[in-house]
Amino acid sequence: MRKKKVTQHYVDNKKFLAEMTKFRTRVLKAQDSGRKRPMVTNYIGECFLKIANHLAYRPNFINYTFRDDMISDGVENCLQYMDNFNPEKSDNPFAYFTQIIYYAFIRRIQKEKKQVLVKQKIIENTDTEEFLTQLDGDDNQYKNQMIEFLKINQGNVIEEPKTKKQKKKAKQKNLEKFM
Repeated sequence: MRKKKVTQHYVDNKKFLAEMTKFRTRVLKAQDSGRKRPMVTNYIGECFLKIANHLAYRPNFINYTFRDDMISDGVENCLQYMDNFNPEKSDNPFAYFTQIIYYAFIRRIQKEKKQVLVKQKIIENTDTEEFLTQLDGDDNQYKNQMIEFLKINQGNVIEEPKTKKQKKKAKQKNLEKFM
């Protein structure tokens, strides 16, 4: 008979739950006595960071250039909403905070996509003649690169579909390009 392979998880859920329970009791005591909220323990902070780092290596998040921003947003949201975790209702803080980080990643991706859209619209609406003026001593190489960039990318501007019908048409159009 084979022995079961024991996998070592990067966050021990039982220990994490115990730490979150201790922290919650300290927060409640501080609120009752009118003192400042206690600082988050190093272990809880490390757990947040480990969860965010490991989630960032999932295939749907790994290729983004702003992964560090995603991780930072995830940890920030965990710290912001950690008081909402109630150990009496749930005994799985790992799942709770993984969901918080996941949705923080999604929000960051949406923000970055909007920024790309804005940049593309600015390039699209910019008069090419502005870029063609040169100072004395400039060579024509810059001028040619900008003209080529605008010619190439003129048809590749990402449009954001507004309705379900437009989204469906855009999806069909992308499939047609693929084939």
